[in-house]
Amino acid sequence: MTHKRTLSALALASLALTLASCNKNNNASNGAGSTLVIQESSDIPTLDPGTSYDTASGQVVENLYETLLTYQGNSIRELTPMLATEWQEEDGGKAYRFTLREGVKFHSGNPFKCADAEYTFRRNLVTNTGDSGNWFLGESLLGTGANANDDKSVTWQRIADAVKCDGETLVFTLPKADPAFLSKLAYIGQGIVDSEHAKKIGEWDGTEATWQAAVGKDLTGSPLSQDPSGTGAYKLLKKDANAVTAQAFADYWGDKPAIQNVILQKVPEQAARIQAFLKGDADLIETGGRPIVEAQIKGQPGVALLDDLPDTSAFGIAMNQNVNGGQLGSGKLDGQGMPANFFSDVDVRRGFVAAFDVPTYIKEVQSGKGSERNVMLPESFPGYDASLSPTKFDLAAAKAAFQKAWGGQVWQNGFTINVSYRANSKPAQTGMELLKKNIESINPKFRVNIVAKEWSKILKDSEAGKEAMVMTGWAPDYADADNFIYTIYHSKGYYHPRSNFTDAQLDAWIDEARSTTDTAKRNELYSNVAKRAQDQAYYILMPSNPGLLAYRDNLKGIGTETFNPMISFRTGTLWKTLSKG
Repeated sequence: MTHKRTLSALALASLALTLASCNKNNNASNGAGSTLVIQESSDIPTLDPGTSYDTASGQVVENLYETLLTYQGNSIRELTPMLATEWQEEDGGKAYRFTLREGVKFHSGNPFKCADAEYTFRRNLVTNTGDSGNWFLGESLLGTGANANDDKSVTWQRIADAVKCDGETLVFTLPKADPAFLSKLAYIGQGIVDSEHAKKIGEWDGTEATWQAAVGKDLTGSPLSQDPSGTGAYKLLKKDANAVTAQAFADYWGDKPAIQNVILQKVPEQAARIQAFLKGDADLIETGGRPIVEAQIKGQPGVALLDDLPDTSAFGIAMNQNVNGGQLGSGKLDGQGMPANFFSDVDVRRGFVAAFDVPTYIKEVQSGKGSERNVMLPESFPGYDASLSPTKFDLAAAKAAFQKAWGGQVWQNGFTINVSYRANSKPAQTGMELLKKNIESINPKFRVNIVAKEWSKILKDSEAGKEAMVMTGWAPDYADADNFIYTIYHSKGYYHPRSNFTDAQLDAWIDEARSTTDTAKRNELYSNVAKRAQDQAYYILMPSNPGLLAYRDNLKGIGTETFNPMISFRTGTLWKTLSKG
């Protein structure tokens, strides 16, 4: 399974959508402040929630569609009803009954019914591919993240039994309790589809007779992507290669949006976006990150900043314990290379971890913002044990570890390691240069060769286990520690091919945490994972990186009290809550 949430270190700014607003040009025809223009560097891959698994698509889809429930205010721990009005947990967390909101219309004019929710979740389980977030829905409802083509235990009967309507009540039946299930339902990929409209325009008809032909189907350019119909506060007007336009939905069931029109434009040139922003023709733009904001935007007239936003991503440098060819040099501990299992020695890993200067990285890359972490899990997430001190930068400790590594051979013979970093990523380059400098200062026989490589190539090679070390990260699909801990530390997790370690104790703790709804017990288990993972030095941990949002001060509705990092990948709130003063 290829999870789209994989990110290069600190590249969130270049992947996330940003908003910009139009002012004078649109005021004449639409009324003052009635149009919001969104400028971004890339296009919108899809508007089908069934396959939306990238930040650009997600921020549009979440305004066209709605989920059964969502996050409350700025909290990532509290959920609140959306298209559901209430729900009940039954059978020890193995069943849920959802009462659905009445009087809701889709953009087509069709009424929202339980049959639409049933169709949506069955469609997601049937079409499930690695290019969507439906793998974690499958894990909850079917006990597997695979589709029927890849896992023959997935049958139509199992899918039909997992989600069905009891009158107008939606019923989920799980093979075992999943403490993260409700959080998973808040992910926009589970946005409810207008089933009658979908069938009419050529989507899967929702029946057992045709389900097998729809298994694993690529939905990126689906009919529903071209002609969406959700219950969201905005409906699509037009989508082409350069822009997406949307309009406030007149029959929206909730509070009516203040902004009537939204235009999303593809503007690849960063300088052009910044110029529009500083002229007041844009309210929010894709800035390129904190260094750009502080150098070119901060302090300019009409600009407002929202700083120290919660960081819900986790980054680190994986150390591959079984490199599959590629960057090995001589392949021996002779100073000219490294064996494939070089990082299988815990003292090698401890030496690299202790040699990474996190404080300097924070200073040079993050303008002094952020703090050290003790595990690859955001401190804002449940399960993070703040009482556990992070491993500190300590060259003396690194030297002591290297002197013990491989029975003294590492210290005596030295090594040469070849490391890639994401081309054109200053943070990734700086991180690897800091590591190279410190490692080579410990022993003149230690060599770290770093080379820039295209990110797509790094992703491909790291998935194949060819990268000796790779700086990478994960942004959350749902607000639960499992989305990080299982993904990064479990032997069946997405990161396993990149790190190639199997720790039976970690697997046992993680599996237990996935099957209990006892919050205190889960927190204890995740604390155990953090302590052991730190002791075994499985990753070089990157610091937290608080977000910084620059916006025109006439755009209202953005603030710390409303900003939720799980909603809208840039503004922290939906378009419907924004207004222009």
